[in-house]
Amino acid sequence: MASNQERRTLILTGASRGIGHATVKRFSSAGWRVITCSRQPFPEDCPWEMGPEDHVTVDLGDVDALPAAIEDMRSRLNGGPLHALVNNAGISPKGAGGARLSTLDTEPHLWRHVFQVNFMAPIMLARGLVNELKMVHGSVVNVTSIAGSRVHPFAGSAYATSKAALSALTREMAADFGPLGIRVNAIAPGEIETAILSPGTEKLVEQIPLRRLGSPEEVAKTIYFLCTEQSSYVTGSEIHINGGQHV
Repeated sequence: MASNQERRTLILTGASRGIGHATVKRFSSAGWRVITCSRQPFPEDCPWEMGPEDHVTVDLGDVDALPAAIEDMRSRLNGGPLHALVNNAGISPKGAGGARLSTLDTEPHLWRHVFQVNFMAPIMLARGLVNELKMVHGSVVNVTSIAGSRVHPFAGSAYATSKAALSALTREMAADFGPLGIRVNAIAPGEIETAILSPGTEKLVEQIPLRRLGSPEEVAKTIYFLCTEQSSYVTGSEIHINGGQHV
């Protein structure tokens, strides 16, 4: 196995479950070093090598904690480059009994918290790690959502609008980071089969042209594509991963 200086390195937020878990496994299997980041400590049952040693525990909703977390990430790179940053972490608060929170019943503090995690953290991380990304013409991938372009029956208003804002931010970042040789793209998953699916999601399958839910592994494959030379002339794009649900 090559040393960390020779291996490609990914920093991934929201790594503790679902799409994040699948992404770690996809990159690790290709020989990448993966530095994970989530609110939870590193789970003992995760299968990838060097997990606990390359895990940063931080609440992205705590704006005051982010600068120290970014410095922690930079110290783990030890002056070396960062080949990819994937902003996967996201939160979607629910009401009583898991009810969808609309614009009429989402409290101001929830709007602020959701936008801090889903929108502000990605740009803060990318700016904080820009020099490490610039060293190797790295890639940034923001994870948006189908809910960012249409009213969704389960995703709350704060979540949906934060993802729409992240989609617009991706375009702005692509324009600003491009002259530095850094590509910035987004993926917009639809109904993906994870442990946090809302009750009733199975009814949406009838509206999906492929007539099935997506898998976290299918999302991870697209993220991997956007972080490698196979997509070397792709930037400012948002790829829909939803079985045709958006058409």
